[in-house]
Amino acid sequence: MKIEDYELLLKLKEVGTIRGTAKAILISQPAVTQRLKYIEEYFEENIFIRTPKKLVLTPAGEMILSHARKVVDQEEVIKNSLAQSSEEVQGTLSIACSSLVSQRFLPSILADYTKEFPKVAIDLVTGISEDIKRGHKNYHLCIIRGEKLKDSVCTNLFDDPLYIFDTEPFPKNKLKERPLISFKSDDSMHELVDNWLYHHQDEIKPVKTIRVDQIETCKQFMKQGLGMAVLPKSVSDSMMDEYPHISMKLNGERVTRDTYVCYQEGVRKLPQVDQFISALLGKNFL
Repeated sequence: MKIEDYELLLKLKEVGTIRGTAKAILISQPAVTQRLKYIEEYFEENIFIRTPKKLVLTPAGEMILSHARKVVDQEEVIKNSLAQSSEEVQGTLSIACSSLVSQRFLPSILADYTKEFPKVAIDLVTGISEDIKRGHKNYHLCIIRGEKLKDSVCTNLFDDPLYIFDTEPFPKNKLKERPLISFKSDDSMHELVDNWLYHHQDEIKPVKTIRVDQIETCKQFMKQGLGMAVLPKSVSDSMMDEYPHISMKLNGERVTRDTYVCYQEGVRKLPQVDQFISALLGKNFL
């Protein structure tokens, strides 16, 4: 048994489905099924019962999962101890990061970091902030957008002002009625947009909502004239001079999407984590 097999069992228990687990760890569903079959053959026990809704642990599975947790935890303890005792920065750095930040900012940050600390292994998971928050304790640090994590050390990295774009002008003193294109995000983002629209209902009225999965798809739909789109400054700088837009404000204050780095107290004792957090805090994002 490899440590990755024990980690897979823990992820299957956390997610509850083979399909969801495959999506979370970025491998194919058949590959997850095959690995689980191998593990069950190794222990000569069924670990999960497959039901239509979710995987259910068998009594033997509960014992095996308890063992898996101990193995993974002990592995992490020894890795951290070795990293702390070494004069050279090494070990594993586990990061859970908002998709937008991972696409827009993280590549250059990690490029500089890995160049300086080549012996650090990077374990990166990306997704929407709401999903990251649920499993935040599985990572050294999380980079999330929206609200801070509770019971964590959270530092603001940058505030991302929101704008509403369209291919058609935003007339003054006249109601603008247009479709609104919305991309998949967490509830806090949708609440910001809904609240702003509520306070500007005499100026802008969405006649319907077009929902898409990715922010880039949202941008392209807007550019093709399919409707309005609310976009953060971090992904729309090049559009400022090309398309009509207005800055979203409430009571004279800009509406922003806040971005934080969050981690558990004491994790900066690990040199690889401390160095990466320092790199984040020294970055000028916008």
